[in-house]
Amino acid sequence: MFRYAITDRRSGQNELNLPPGSDPLAGLVDQAKRLAAEGVDFLQLREKDLEAKELIGVARRIITAAREGARATGPVLRVLVNGRADVALAAGADGVHLPSGPEQLTVEQVRRVFAGCEAIVSVACHTLAEVERASGEGADLVLFSPVFGKRLTGGEELAGAGLERLAEICRVAGPTAVLALGGVTLENAQACVDAGAKGVAGIRLFR
Repeated sequence: MFRYAITDRRSGQNELNLPPGSDPLAGLVDQAKRLAAEGVDFLQLREKDLEAKELIGVARRIITAAREGARATGPVLRVLVNGRADVALAAGADGVHLPSGPEQLTVEQVRRVFAGCEAIVSVACHTLAEVERASGEGADLVLFSPVFGKRLTGGEELAGAGLERLAEICRVAGPTAVLALGGVTLENAQACVDAGAKGVAGIRLFR
């Protein structure tokens, strides 16, 4: 079962409460080292507020930490950058995660940016049509969400697609690996795999 962690430093401890002079991005580096030691397969760097230069810098630090923290045996933590193929290439990351939306790059465009170098491309999908497109374009991973319902910040409930829909998504994806995202916990992760998912993804799941 693949395990795919997603960063979100702002949903944790408020960086504004950090002591003066402290490194606000150090937690991301520590997280990468810990996840690597735990044998997690992928880490998506999803810090949308950072400028390109800062994002490249922290991506490089995370990649170094992932290599240092890796176990002697088992998979190496592969680092993907959310939405920024240029940053991923400059930092030496393993690939890119593409959010959903018509304004985003396509899998083919990411491959061109990497100019023949191997790159892992994961794609966020919420519908059957998006899954078909991502699979047809040659994505390595599909992150399908939300599988389970969750409460949004404003208190609104977001309904989940459910396990039957997940199973259908996995069939449509064919050979492309589908990872379940959205409300996934340690308790329901196996049910996602039983439905056909190749693994699970999340933010809180890997804290």
